[in-house]
Amino acid sequence: MPAKTLPFTKEQLEDMIAQYPTPFHIYDEKAIRKNVRNLLAAFAWAPGFKEYFAVKAAPNPYLMKILKEEGVGADCSSIAELMLAEKVGLSGEEIMFSSNNTPAFEYQKAFDMGAVINLDDITHIEYLEKHVGLPEFVSFRYNPGPLLKGGNVIIGMPEEAKYGLTRDQLFEGYQILKEKGVKRFGLHTMVISNELNPDSFIETANMMLDLVVDIYKKLDIRIEFVNFGGGIGIPYRPEQKPVDLDYVGEGVRKVYEEKILANGLEPVRIAMECGRMITGPYGYLVTQAIHKKNIYKRYIGVDACMANLMRPALYGAYHHITVVGKENEPHDEVYDVVGSLCENNDKFAVDRKLPCIEDGDILVIHDAGAHGHAMGFNYNGKLRSAELLLKPDGSVEMIRRAETVEDYFATLDFSRL
Repeated sequence: MPAKTLPFTKEQLEDMIAQYPTPFHIYDEKAIRKNVRNLLAAFAWAPGFKEYFAVKAAPNPYLMKILKEEGVGADCSSIAELMLAEKVGLSGEEIMFSSNNTPAFEYQKAFDMGAVINLDDITHIEYLEKHVGLPEFVSFRYNPGPLLKGGNVIIGMPEEAKYGLTRDQLFEGYQILKEKGVKRFGLHTMVISNELNPDSFIETANMMLDLVVDIYKKLDIRIEFVNFGGGIGIPYRPEQKPVDLDYVGEGVRKVYEEKILANGLEPVRIAMECGRMITGPYGYLVTQAIHKKNIYKRYIGVDACMANLMRPALYGAYHHITVVGKENEPHDEVYDVVGSLCENNDKFAVDRKLPCIEDGDILVIHDAGAHGHAMGFNYNGKLRSAELLLKPDGSVEMIRRAETVEDYFATLDFSRL
């Protein structure tokens, strides 16, 4: 089986652990920067191309600042994410606000910041107008329903998803906005998640740019901005290959020429809102083996749990594990690697072939840089771990401290007991 490598040595990890107790998440800044530059280069042909980092994937301002320096905006879905974007100096149309079942105060914050507001339902036109007012620029999220074949465990079948407007609602909604004086129009979709087939993204471009042409022909409305969503997957398994971004960029360029240029509708700005593929492969959960248990199965107990990384428990997702210093030893032991929660799905790996593990061994769980720390929680009173940043010069910076018991109790008033 092909190997996954680490950006640090065992000695470096031991030095980190001496200062920052496990478990912790660590992100590779150099690799993140290189990766996002590759994405931007693949779409350099597109006028005004913008990547809006999906903040939900890794809501840390230090990571967002790195991405801002690379020209990346923020895709936000809550007031806290909007505030994070604000904290790192993003404003206006550098921010896209895509949310559902949104309270008025969150719309107000997005409106005040000048963010692109992406409405999730036709009824939200009236709601936004009543509570906040309609901005000059409004976008809609499109749900193609059964027109799109397939689905996956994360986002499901489009016709069963709670997101977006139908095609008929989309046309009605744009007509309503036009009559109400809205001047600028955007279009958005998000129909796939963690997809490794590059042709899927080209098909999304086909669908969306056809829609741009139809809206112009039927409503005389020019869509100036199309967000294809994110959904670019990462190779969680060693034998998988990453999506060829250049192939996707070139494929979308051809579609753009066939649909937009051929109909004289240029320029249409293209955007994406990738999160997982930006930071996911370059974040690691570092934990240590603290127990061994042999009953009907063989278990390795570690000091992390699904509060640190929920994906394996939630989706049955595979995350590769490196036992540091034993990479070249035979992987001839079969273990479940588990945490300490009072839930039997608190497992990072099931029936995984690994080298012989002893108490104190360092385990690195790969591809934890997106939807890892972000999905943390406090069940069983577990405290969320620290986040570290591996700088290009090899130094390490703490970008979020670990929670303490005092943090956990901060919202309680024991004096009233």
